[in-house]
Amino acid sequence: MAITAHLFAVTIDCPDPIRLAKFYQQFLGGQLRSTNPNFVVLTSDHDIRLDFQRVANHQPPPWPGSSAPRRLHLDFSVDDLEQAEQHLLGFGATLASHQPGGERFRVFLDPAGHPFCVATAGAAAVPAE
Repeated sequence: MAITAHLFAVTIDCPDPIRLAKFYQQFLGGQLRSTNPNFVVLTSDHDIRLDFQRVANHQPPPWPGSSAPRRLHLDFSVDDLEQAEQHLLGFGATLASHQPGGERFRVFLDPAGHPFCVATAGAAAVPAE
């Protein structure tokens, strides 16, 4: 018998869940729920829930270094890449020094050091060959 499963949340380890959840809320919108110093939930009507969990020994993954593997990163699509970049930098993101996507997408680091990518909807719909 097959099991039907649906991804409903991605949990992000970080040193300050409230701060990081507010960063992503500024970018994505949505509602903060279950707000406490150790665990915060960001929900919206359209996306998978993002959970932020305090980890005392958090170390940001290297970008693009190979000293430790990245476990995962988030990808977001936007209408205007330049406008998104300006907003993200204003919210506290950092533009990563290594940009492997050319004009297709941009890599940023969130305030906890996690890399994430932002692409236009067209670039997001068609993976690079």
